[in-house]
Amino acid sequence: MIERIHLAIFRAIDREGSLTGAAKSLNLTQSALSHTIKKLEHLVGTELWVKDGRTLRLTEAGQYLQDQANRLLPQLERVDHNLKGYARHELGTLHIGMECHPCYQWLLSIVDPFLHAYPGVDIDVKQRFKFGGLAAIFNHDIDLLITPDPINMANIIFEPVFEYELVLVVHQDHPLVNSPFAKPSDLLTETLFTYPVEKARLDVFNQFLLPAACIPKVHKPLEDTEIILQMVATQRGVTTMPRWLIDRYQKKFPIRPVRLGEGGIFKNIHVGYRELDQHNAHVRRFIELARAAPR
Repeated sequence: MIERIHLAIFRAIDREGSLTGAAKSLNLTQSALSHTIKKLEHLVGTELWVKDGRTLRLTEAGQYLQDQANRLLPQLERVDHNLKGYARHELGTLHIGMECHPCYQWLLSIVDPFLHAYPGVDIDVKQRFKFGGLAAIFNHDIDLLITPDPINMANIIFEPVFEYELVLVVHQDHPLVNSPFAKPSDLLTETLFTYPVEKARLDVFNQFLLPAACIPKVHKPLEDTEIILQMVATQRGVTTMPRWLIDRYQKKFPIRPVRLGEGGIFKNIHVGYRELDQHNAHVRRFIELARAAPR
């Protein structure tokens, strides 16, 4: 029943002080303005204003409507402004799921320039060790999935953003430091620290140990990257991490990378997203920054 033009008229009357001024500010004729309010009065069943000579006096109902106009119109105008911001990709939230557990510091190097490029856009990161990444994309719980293990799925696109080598990480005094590469049998007597992910998704198992029918002496899952590296640094065992990450941590911990096997294990970090979002400005910009980010 109440339309936006009705609110606009009563706010204009309050601001301009007369029907003539209100009509001019709204680019209406005075007769059109009066006709619009007469129709509204007929619909609501009560007068909204009365004329006393040249003076316009609001009724109690009219004063109520004017008060509501002054309260509601700024909110509606804010809605208009925000909707235009969404249309121009200036507002919103980019929801990111992480299946690359050592990649958090790398992600931060992307987040900072992204937030500067889009001051009105927030970033939400979900980092879970039992994270159902593909289901989250399908359910629109996330917009992007960062993973080293893309899966060929309909309506989901995975783009590689950088290649890395997975290496064995040992204490700097470990005998393997002097070897050109580690063999699966070298881990038979070792405690192996990994993230708490099922073995089928751990490359050190599915690409290195299991094909050679080898298992470590002890396998201990831990959640935190620095705790894992601290355990290695105190000679409690070994782990596997991306070489680029170990290059950063060697200044902090007495650790060294060793190639896994003669040919090494090489992987790509991928960014996955829904096919419908392939032209989304926020998605495209994030991928551009991911490819350019320092590692």
